[in-house]
Amino acid sequence: MNSNFVDYVKIYCKSGKGGAGSTHLHRDRMTSKGGPDGGDGGRGGHVILRGNSNYWTLLHLKYRKHIKAAQGGNGGQSQSTGAQGTDEIIEVPLGTVARDEETNEILFEITENGEEKILRQGGRGGLGNTHFKSSTFQTPRFAQPGEPGEEGWVILELKVLADVGLVGFPNAGKSTLLSVLSAAKPEIADYPFTTLVPNLGIVSYRDYRSFVMADIPGIIEGASEGKGLGYRFLRHIERNSILLFLVPAEAEDIRKEYDILLNELKAYNPELLDKERILAISKSDMLDEELEREMQAELDKTLPRGLKHLFISSVAGKGLTALKDLVWETLNKEEDEMA
Repeated sequence: MNSNFVDYVKIYCKSGKGGAGSTHLHRDRMTSKGGPDGGDGGRGGHVILRGNSNYWTLLHLKYRKHIKAAQGGNGGQSQSTGAQGTDEIIEVPLGTVARDEETNEILFEITENGEEKILRQGGRGGLGNTHFKSSTFQTPRFAQPGEPGEEGWVILELKVLADVGLVGFPNAGKSTLLSVLSAAKPEIADYPFTTLVPNLGIVSYRDYRSFVMADIPGIIEGASEGKGLGYRFLRHIERNSILLFLVPAEAEDIRKEYDILLNELKAYNPELLDKERILAISKSDMLDEELEREMQAELDKTLPRGLKHLFISSVAGKGLTALKDLVWETLNKEEDEMA
């Protein structure tokens, strides 16, 4: 299995402590007992996430478990402010979600190239003694210490961005379809859960056009409740434009299997149902013409009205051109309507 695709890491982040304020009292050749002139401490460095469209994986963070930003400098004499701690910037692919490990709360999502979000805020610098001077207190000999930085474990999860996401139970033929339509070479075997990470492939279309297809790891019933690797799989579907459902022709009840898949998506995130959907009946090379006609008639009666569906076989190359045409037409439907 290709281990270069990493879509989940847990890192410990610590921002910098703020610098201490200065308690300096002004002294020079002409002044032996001057007033306070201590400067403020500098801010501690932030830990920042920055979107980078050149990254496709979190692999570069897999072995970088502890990330620490620099402390702020202490204040100095003549009201000089301490140096600001250097920020620690973490480059991540677009679609990266930051989640607090302790509360499981989603902090934010990085979706644009160059977008920056503060993951851990640097501590503020302490105030120098000049801030505490008053008419009744001329020479304060104290200042504030800097604020401590923030620290804690953070989970980074990546949502794959693709035009088409393949949705189906394990062993539905998704990896085989991707390998036939594109140059991607996912691991393929005749047993469930071969695919444990998403595979991306670029599908060539007519006139040198193309679209990106993602083989999402197989869903199981109860995935939305966290069964198996449920959430790890389902989050990748959120950033796909079209959902291509694959149900094998050998399934006992195609409509029922489609409904289970749809319900898992709905339970995870109801907004997923707003995406365009196509149903492909895979492994249909095992059907003769008469049986396929009977199944087609049954599906016309049982499937939801308006759901586009077709029979395909990755092994025999059956229906693949029609499938690409349908995907391209669906992807560009909104643009065509606006034109």
